[in-house]
Amino acid sequence: MEIGVVFPQSEIGSDPAVIRDFAQAVEALGYSHLLTYDHVLGAHPDREPRLIGPYTHETSFHEPFVLFGFLAAHTQRIGLVTGIIILPQRQTALVAKQAAEVDILSGGRLRLGIGTGWNYVEYDALNEDFHNRGKRQEEQVTLLRKLWAEPVVDFTGKWHRIDRAGLKPLPNRRIPIWFGGNNEQVFKRAARLGDGLIPQFLPNDAGRATLERIDGYLASHGRSRAEFGIEAQVNFGAGPEKWASHADAWRVLGANYVCVRTMNAGLETPQEHIDAIRRYKAEVG
Repeated sequence: MEIGVVFPQSEIGSDPAVIRDFAQAVEALGYSHLLTYDHVLGAHPDREPRLIGPYTHETSFHEPFVLFGFLAAHTQRIGLVTGIIILPQRQTALVAKQAAEVDILSGGRLRLGIGTGWNYVEYDALNEDFHNRGKRQEEQVTLLRKLWAEPVVDFTGKWHRIDRAGLKPLPNRRIPIWFGGNNEQVFKRAARLGDGLIPQFLPNDAGRATLERIDGYLASHGRSRAEFGIEAQVNFGAGPEKWASHADAWRVLGANYVCVRTMNAGLETPQEHIDAIRRYKAEVG
């Protein structure tokens, strides 16, 4: 099991030198990857239906593809993981182009985590339908893979039409697509279409039972976890007495990656985030 770091989107600030230094610290400390969250717009929660998600118009977010293009030039080894890109609120062909470019410029280090999101205001502002986002995402995954593999694509779907067109340059490999989410529909969709899952549950008895159901969904499609990854997250704010046990519990459950999140842990400066991942690495290894 490899260990990564969640990019502290809402607390890192906007100084490019600080962002560079944080990513280089992640790499120098021997972490395997950097995972970043996604929101295009934050919305004021006072509306109907009321927004009840964890972020508002006051929360900062760097755009993941632009961020990863910047970090590709300032790092050499670490993987660059979206956890997750809210795919159905974005144009599929544009995502294919952006992801291919990040993968090319980083030397094949992108892992594209995707999800459907919860902020309907973003969908409205981006002129996409919030209510069919799950089904549309399935077609998007099919189209992304075609666009990354074929120089000329002729595709007709329910929501997409591409008439003999393609990306150039193409990525040099099959970019992995992982699904994020925490309901049975996401688990089934990931087992059928995805290369892995970024879950939001804990490594306890309920989490074990969920993974057993996912194993069943994989088996129904002739697949197994040997070809399907799990990326868990652990909270730095849980404290050192839980860090190792939490990571060990995920290891026992067969997770391929665990990612430490330092956001919302009471850290006040970017340097404190670097000190936190240094401490976590020393204790968990």
